[in-house]
Amino acid sequence: MSGRRAGGLLVAGTTSDAGKSVLTAGICRWLWRQGVRVAPFKAQNMSNNSAVVVGPDGRGGEIGRAQAMQAAAAGLAPDIRFNPVLLKPGSDLHSQVVLLGEAVDTVSAGSYRALRPKLAETVFATLDELRAEFDAVICEGAGSPAEINLRAGDFVNMGLARGARLPAIVVGDIDRGGVFAALFGTLALLSPEDQALLSGFVINKFRGDLGLLRPGLDMITGATGRPVHGVLPYDHDLWIDGEDSLAYGSTLGRPAPPVGRDWLRVAVVRLPRISNATDAEALATEPGVRVRLTGTPADLLDADLVVLPGSKSTVADLRWLRETGLADAVTAHAAAGKPVLGICGGFQMLSRVIHDDVESRDGTVPGLGLLPTEITFAPRKTLGLPSGSAFGAESVSGYEIHHGVVSAADENTRPFLHYGNGRPEGAIAGPVFGTHWHGAFESDGFRRRFLTEAARLSGRHGFTVAPDTSFATARARTLDRLADLVEEHLDTTALRHLIESGPPPGLPFIPPGAPA
Repeated sequence: MSGRRAGGLLVAGTTSDAGKSVLTAGICRWLWRQGVRVAPFKAQNMSNNSAVVVGPDGRGGEIGRAQAMQAAAAGLAPDIRFNPVLLKPGSDLHSQVVLLGEAVDTVSAGSYRALRPKLAETVFATLDELRAEFDAVICEGAGSPAEINLRAGDFVNMGLARGARLPAIVVGDIDRGGVFAALFGTLALLSPEDQALLSGFVINKFRGDLGLLRPGLDMITGATGRPVHGVLPYDHDLWIDGEDSLAYGSTLGRPAPPVGRDWLRVAVVRLPRISNATDAEALATEPGVRVRLTGTPADLLDADLVVLPGSKSTVADLRWLRETGLADAVTAHAAAGKPVLGICGGFQMLSRVIHDDVESRDGTVPGLGLLPTEITFAPRKTLGLPSGSAFGAESVSGYEIHHGVVSAADENTRPFLHYGNGRPEGAIAGPVFGTHWHGAFESDGFRRRFLTEAARLSGRHGFTVAPDTSFATARARTLDRLADLVEEHLDTTALRHLIESGPPPGLPFIPPGAPA
């Protein structure tokens, strides 16, 4: 790369979950393996899956978890600049706004418009800073660039490309069907100025004989004057750290056969406002552990371990648990002596009482009463990267993102973990476990000890943990696989030219263009 202002690329998509996050990560990993100093960037993410970043001043901040994954792909520690605006939906109508890592406001769709100019100013200044520091910045769009109702004031998709003069490629998910219409329609609904930056296409999740697809590739190029830079195959192994990988009702990953004679069946409750459910991914890397995400009480009946994951709206999701009958199913599971695990918001739900004048503002509400703790929501969010010990594992680390704190507990409450300074964290009561730490199960020794205890409590005496499963290795293998797919299936020469030189001149306009 030259010494001028860094090259860049916008990876847009025909829809949400078309593959923007993983393609951005793959391009970052590919460039990093080529010796390029590359950084990821997503101007604005809307997700309750976030990662904690601790800056040089010791203060914690949040970015989208996908951008933390992309940073790892680029060989970097997470940085709040990689995702300057994060919207965390608390309901269908309101979202918390996180700006450069710090929660600054809660907005509705209407009030967000007034805040947008300030956010855009921060976004462009941050991108300029990164482009002065790195050789290349690979930007991920959001949703679709053809959301014509949102184009005015856009600083995430083509508004970002226009402002920073970035070439853009559009990725489409062929697994959904209609990919050629989606690619053509995306281009044709853009203004002439936006179309001048849209430089090519990528097709994602293809299964079958590529020769059967070839006529369509030639025709879409002929119809638009833009090349298809490659076709990525469907890969079942790309599920770790995928922002939208936890599909409703699905089994997570590809469970490996058990080491012992028994499987351990894990049911993760799919809360409406689920957050950081990627905690379950570490459990699913273990051979013989089948992790299923579900919203059905019946699925809890034959589970060995039930997990209540994090939530952006603890009290609202607790109410949903009761309305759906899942609360009764969780309580019955614990009453049978089988293990229940609550993480962050899930931990809070398991407590006796929740005092919330911050998030839901519902005041005092009863919890499920399975843990001898009370939770009080504090105005300021706890953000941190704790480490400590638990279950005899001396090295456990994770991250904390929560307003709720333990404000009272029975004097005989057993802690689940301990911070490095010995301070207790979380709670255990019989077969029920709770912690505010996300990511703790990525610590291999702790995960093995916990699953061994869960198997004992559930009567799965034939379950044996593998001695050598490494979550960090599994994550690195996923990132390298992404780079392999980019190298094997995309025109990397063309991509490199776009990143270094910008959009090619003379790209044809495809009518009708953006509506007047």
